[in-house]
Amino acid sequence: MADAAPRGRGGFGSRGDRGGDRGRGRGRRGRRGGKQEEKEWQPVTKLGRLVKAGKITSMEQIYLHSLPIKEYQIVDFFLPKLKDEVMKVRNELYIRRKNGPVKFV
Repeated sequence: MADAAPRGRGGFGSRGDRGGDRGRGRGRRGRRGGKQEEKEWQPVTKLGRLVKAGKITSMEQIYLHSLPIKEYQIVDFFLPKLKDEVMKVRNELYIRRKNGPVKFV
């Protein structure tokens, strides 16, 4: 009777009862189908339609009327060579007032 109990990890089997041979699930997501081809931009907002139609010709016109830019393609349309670059990422720790809660900024 004592031999019938599973050995090792407390009765959870060899994979911790997580699906057997499926592995840990890391590193395989998003690799199917290769790179996607860039599709032609289909504007969703009214501002996007105006930009694509050529009725708005510069970012100044958008800022002049305080219009919210909700599509990244609008910025790409006016500034095609713009690049994003992460300069430095760090956590800063400080304590507020006397024995206050610790806060990460």
